[in-house]
Amino acid sequence: MDCKIQITPRLLHFKQPAGTSRGTYTTRKVWYLHLTSSDFPGRVGIGECAPLPGLSCDDLPDYEDILEDACREVERQGGKVDVDALRKYPSILFGLETAVRHYNAGGWAMWNSAFSRGEAGIPINGLIWMGDYNQMLTQIETKMKTGFRCIKLKIGAINFEEELALLRHIRARFSSKEIELRVDANGAFSPADAMDKLKRLSELDLHSIEQPICAGQWEEMARLASESPLPIALDEELIGCNTPEEKRKLLADIHPQYIIIKPSLHGGFTGGNEWIDEAEEQQIGWWITSALESNIGLNAIAQWCATFDNPLPQGLGTGQLFTDNVEMPLEIRKDCLWFCNDAI
Repeated sequence: MDCKIQITPRLLHFKQPAGTSRGTYTTRKVWYLHLTSSDFPGRVGIGECAPLPGLSCDDLPDYEDILEDACREVERQGGKVDVDALRKYPSILFGLETAVRHYNAGGWAMWNSAFSRGEAGIPINGLIWMGDYNQMLTQIETKMKTGFRCIKLKIGAINFEEELALLRHIRARFSSKEIELRVDANGAFSPADAMDKLKRLSELDLHSIEQPICAGQWEEMARLASESPLPIALDEELIGCNTPEEKRKLLADIHPQYIIIKPSLHGGFTGGNEWIDEAEEQQIGWWITSALESNIGLNAIAQWCATFDNPLPQGLGTGQLFTDNVEMPLEIRKDCLWFCNDAI
């Protein structure tokens, strides 16, 4: 296929500052890829490359040069993406895989599923952003009124006792059968105090905790995973493990209860499939999460996610983060993300 790829950088603006353990985002830079070919004039494949500053393994000073070279290579290869050559650049691999997939599908329904046909929604968790006690409480009550049955709180930014109080507030009103609670520490605990905090959190009947200590401490994380009364899920820990061999070793050495797969961070769709295959081989649970992409990336992740028979609520965004997002036929109904096939 004779193809061309145009790269368009874009600065997106958050409706409200997005607080994380690594700071607060007010803007988000992404690069959109537009793939066209003289074979089908008028058809386009759009992908999104969105590395997270300070987190992605491909958040590099020469990112735009690497992206340019990767796009030109796909042009030379007639629309084929060399996965092995791009393993170190997961956000670029994800963007190119999405553009090619969108182009070949001829529309935003990139895989054939009940979701893409508009017949079923994907259950998702309601995300509570970091803030002070009252800000987080307001978010929690809004999510519960909306109908979310799974709520995820980012913890580690305010006093631990206040975070426990927020969780107790939910548990006082809703049992674990009514509301599933997940927490994400983003590595906020120290190895010395992590077990004590995990024990206290486990008393609130939580589903799991993401990344209790910073990534890279495999021996400590393995100890926590084997001894914690609260199931542990890994996400940042997976960043930079780009080959099947590295993935197999990480999961075997730590053996967490869950892993959380983010295509922009963990190897695109190809890398995500490898993580899922290896997790299932080692009897480790998993779910899929978006990573502050615009609706272009969110739709691609949701379309891929819907091809799996995973009953857990997924960590997909809602498409409502940015003031200047791209329009996409996605909508939230209660606690599910829907693809409005009839709106295309």
